[in-house]
Formats: sequence, C-alpha cells, structure tokens
Amino acid sequence: MDMDDLAWQVSNYRGLSPRRVRLLLEHGHLSLVARVAVERGEWFCAEGAVEELCQAGDFGRALSVMEPFVVAGWRAALYAKAGTLLRAGRRTEEALDLVRPEEAGRASATECRDFAEVLGKAGRIDEAIELLVPHLDKSWLLSNLVDITDGQGRDERVLELIAPRATLERQVRSEGRWNYAHSNAQELQARVLERAGRADEAIRILGQDIAGRRFLAQNTLIAYAELLARHGQLDELRELGGGRDAHTVLDIYAGALRRHGRVEEAEAVMRDAIAADDWAAGYRAWLSSMLLAEGRLDDAIVVAEPGFGWYDCSNLLAPLVHPLLDRPEELLYLVEHPKVVPHHGHEEFQHWWRAWALAGLGRVDEAIAVAGLDRPWTDPRIVKADLLRRAGRLDAAADELRALGTIKAREELCEVLVLQGRAEEAIAVHPTVAEQRAAEPKPEPVPLGEDGYFLEPPF
Repeated sequence: MDMDDLAWQVSNYRGLSPRRVRLLLEHGHLSLVARVAVERGEWFCAEGAVEELCQAGDFGRALSVMEPFVVAGWRAALYAKAGTLLRAGRRTEEALDLVRPEEAGRASATECRDFAEVLGKAGRIDEAIELLVPHLDKSWLLSNLVDITDGQGRDERVLELIAPRATLERQVRSEGRWNYAHSNAQELQARVLERAGRADEAIRILGQDIAGRRFLAQNTLIAYAELLARHGQLDELRELGGGRDAHTVLDIYAGALRRHGRVEEAEAVMRDAIAADDWAAGYRAWLSSMLLAEGRLDDAIVVAEPGFGWYDCSNLLAPLVHPLLDRPEELLYLVEHPKVVPHHGHEEFQHWWRAWALAGLGRVDEAIAVAGLDRPWTDPRIVKADLLRRAGRLDAAADELRALGTIKAREELCEVLVLQGRAEEAIAVHPTVAEQRAAEPKPEPVPLGEDGYFLEPPF
C-alpha cells in the first residue's frame, strides 16, 4: 500500500470510483470488489466491501479486507477497523486502542472529534462528552456533540453545555452585534429539546428568537420552520411564511400542507406568491416540481414556462429534467417545448438533455447529431459511447470505447462491461491508480528570475 496513492485516490475520487464500486456491488460482485481492494490497493473498493460484509455479518472477512490498509498506517483504515470491531460486538478495548490519541490532553480538536465518535459507538457516551467539552468553542464540534449523544439518554447534560452558548448568541444579536462562533447554538438547543420530548419548549424558545430577530444564520430560521412543520403548527408556519421571511420558509409551509394531504392549498399558496412577488423563480421551481411529483407534467411545464426564456432558465428546467431522466418520452416533450430556447452559457443543457432523451428512445443517430460532438471540451467518441449505452446498445458502446483506448475510455468501458455481466474483464480493463496518475496533466513549471522571484504572476 502506498500512502501517497491512497491520499490521491481519496482527494480525486480516482482508482475505482465510489460510483463504479456501487455498480459492481449492485450486480452481486462483492467477492471481486473485496479481492481487488487488497490486490490493487483500491480504497473505495475496501470501503464498499467492508460495509457490505458488515451488513451481512461477515465481520472476520471485513477485517481481513481492511487489514493491509491498517498495516500501511492509513488513518481512515484504523477507524474503519475500529468500527468493524464494534459492530461485531466484541474487542471494544482493542477498537478504542486503535484510534485513541497518544496524548489526549494535546490532541487536536479533529482527533478528539473522531475518537469521540468511536467512543459513542462503543457506548462510552460520558467519556465522549467529556473529551469534547474543552473544544466546544468550535461550532462544528457542538454539532458533533449533538449527533453523538442522539438517543443516548444524555440530553440534559448536552443542554447544559449548549444553553450558555445559545444565550450568548441571543445577547449578541439583541445588541446588534455579530458573533459567528456559535451561530448554530440556538437551533441545536431546539433540536435537543425536541428529541428530549420538550417540543413545545423548543418551539417557544426558538420562536421568541425569531420574533425578536435574535439569530444570525438563515439555518436557524429554517430549523424553526421545519420544527413547526414536524409538529403540525401550520397556523404559526403560515404566519411565518407570510412575513418578511417568505422567500426562506414559504416552501416549507407549502410542503407541510402537502404532507397533510392538503395539496390544493399548497398549490394555491404558491400560485398566490407567484402572482404577488417578483421573486417568482424560486416559487415557480418549487411548484412545478410539486406538480411533477403529483404526475401533472403539463401543469408543471405551464408553471415553469414563463422562465424558459430567461437567461438562467436552467434553474427552472433542471428540477423538471432530473426526475425525467429515466422517462425519455416525457423528457423529450419538455426540452422540445417551443419556449425552451438555448441562451449564451446554457446551450449545452438543452443539447445534452435532448440527446439523452433521444438515446433513451433508441434514436441514437439523432442523439449523436444533437449532442454537438464537435464541442472542444468533449471527446466525441466517449459521448457517442455514452449515448449508445443509454440506448441499451452495450456491444456498440463497448466497441467505441475499446477503439479509443484512453484512460477515460477504459474507465467508462469498465461500467459497460459490468452491465454486460463481464465483471472480471471490467476490472482488468480499468486503469490502475498508477496509470491514472501517470496520465494526469503535469502543471507547467513557473519561470523564476535569478533572485528567486516570479518573472510573471503564476495565475
């Protein structure tokens, strides 16, 4: 195992990518994925195989897959092994010793966070809490504290730790000052109160903060609206959505109405907002998506249609297009709407979406013509292979990619071969990490003068 290769894989999602690992696992190739992880040092294969093996209760085999990465000293592997030992329900101390900071008093906040998560999984909740306490000046660790203690019977202790920080945020904002240190403390306090069975108190406290504008982050406002929605406080949510924060929370109110079976009311709320507000694009996007989810494609198009000619029309098109990617006839109907016109900077969206729809309908030659294969940022043969694959013509797609033979083509060919049921060949074709790294473009050296300074700006 090469640590530099492992770091490169993770930072670039290379090697066998998570998507390709999922594809192999979905097609029943767990044993192959586990073998490749060890033989080729493929980290994402190791992660995927270990998770599948743990779910199947085969903890011994999961540990054997992870062991070479552990021996190499890969930090993520140490935590994965510790997690596997804990899931197996044995060797708790061994699991903790694997990841325990050497000097707890000098450990970084990140090390303490990671170890606290393992302690939480081991059921050592009080130790996890006390490990985090010295670092709770960092808002992200406050969130971790709340996550680790969820369902562990320590809500009162957590509230004791959060309360002074939430109080400070309220005080700072009431004085018109800004303090980003714990901008999430109020919403976290409400979250813990709610899970402790004190939802009314959470609503009251957070509602007072919202009414008095004693909060900093928009997330706090969203958390309050979602809290109201979860507990059926629709009147309060309607009032909130009708005020100055409508742009942020009106969709939450409409969504709550829909979940309560009041679809017509949800639709009416959004239609009224569209009619009354210049900020109509967001409302149109939400309503058209809701109508599509209700099976009303024509109505969804009518709602979004006024924005199809806007410069940034993709914001209204994309929420409709994505649910239709597996419904090519409806997708083609949408993208061929006369009001959907390409704009500078957005032409490719219409081209790609229309090409995918045509390919899905088996009209590959038309799809290839539409895709604009002369575009400089695409390799035309890879685009063509993708369209053939979408049309179900896997043999033709594989032939295109084999003929090309580049690193990218071999990566794409791997997926096609898996779909053809030829997983062993797919692995053999897929480039190794070393091949991928060798094919990466090397940065141009920056010329320096005799004094060691740049001759010209390096940007």
